[in-house]
Amino acid sequence: MSLLSLKIGGKRRLAAGCLVPLGGPLATCGMSRLLGGTLERVCKAVLLLCLLHFLVAVILYFDVYAQHLAFFSRFSTRSPAHALYPAASSSTNCSRPNTTAASSGLPEVPSARPGPTAPVIPPCPDVPPGLVGRVVIEFTSPMPLERVQRENPGVLLGGRYSPPDCTPAQTVAVIIPFRHREHHLRYWLHYLHPMLRRQRLRYGVYVINQHGEETFNRAKLLNVGFLEALKEDATYDCFIFSDVDLVPMDDRNLYRCGDQPRHFAIAMDKFGFRLPYASYFGGVSGLSKAQFLRINGFPNEYWGWGGEDDDIFNRISLTGMKISRPDVRIGRYRMIKHDRDKHNEPNPQRFNKIQNTKMSMKWDGIGSVRYRVLEVSRQPLFTNITVDIGQPMSWLTQG
Repeated sequence: MSLLSLKIGGKRRLAAGCLVPLGGPLATCGMSRLLGGTLERVCKAVLLLCLLHFLVAVILYFDVYAQHLAFFSRFSTRSPAHALYPAASSSTNCSRPNTTAASSGLPEVPSARPGPTAPVIPPCPDVPPGLVGRVVIEFTSPMPLERVQRENPGVLLGGRYSPPDCTPAQTVAVIIPFRHREHHLRYWLHYLHPMLRRQRLRYGVYVINQHGEETFNRAKLLNVGFLEALKEDATYDCFIFSDVDLVPMDDRNLYRCGDQPRHFAIAMDKFGFRLPYASYFGGVSGLSKAQFLRINGFPNEYWGWGGEDDDIFNRISLTGMKISRPDVRIGRYRMIKHDRDKHNEPNPQRFNKIQNTKMSMKWDGIGSVRYRVLEVSRQPLFTNITVDIGQPMSWLTQG
């Protein structure tokens, strides 16, 4: 009974629990036990492989899920426009040349790149670097306008100019009272345009031409020039009033306006390069727009030669301003010699008028000027404005 414990249905059960047919070999039971153990191990191994596969699948799933979560989180931090148009959110283009990006079906939105900024032009220096100082002036060589135009290619139609390399502090209108002085005007343009350009001025030249042959009225033409220049360019804030026959001999005599009215022509050759008298304000002068309006402009009733510049000096003094002048070595001028113009005879009433400036300046000036513009012609080097300024009353009623 050591090996067999009982008989069951024609079979024997071994002590180890192995069932074998009666009369069968005992080796069959050992083989069965070996196969059973092998199958058990195989099943366990398969189970472990399945478990390992499951764990690997779970890890990969969470890794992919985390990547997708990070990808979408980048879009959630952008603006709505960037979320709709991802291509517009990048400031750099990583695509290769000559390649076309895949279309997303949405309209293209250009990248918000800043355009080119205009260069900043510095202010013009107080002392222009291109000045040459004393200039030789002569009036003997022929001076056709074509030559003057070739010499000044930067001057625009109408006699306008602005320096290309700096921004001037003022905009200057040069006003010239005029009649029958074409020869003088050509010399004036020949010398003054290069000087004004070297002085780095933004300026325009206005020739106010008195129509007809009535008595000449210099001061009234200057009033007309002031108003007409402002009609063309309201930014004019400095006005230079110049006779057409006076040319400066030094470009350091800057045609600018200052805190006080400026008298430029203080040393003319016809006066021996000296100031003829202390209150002289003739020839070439300059006033800012505010200064000009403060004195009510210039008088309109000085018909003929003389007196109006002394009246202007009185207006400046009566309004509490003072005359400023350059150094006598710089304020030198040459005058083109000429005979006195017809219909510009000395006004015999000028001395009486000068004595009444305090009263007359209240009603006679820029606010009372009357005239009619007949023609405005923009020439290559100046703007010509022909006007009808009327005619004087008789000498008896002017006083």
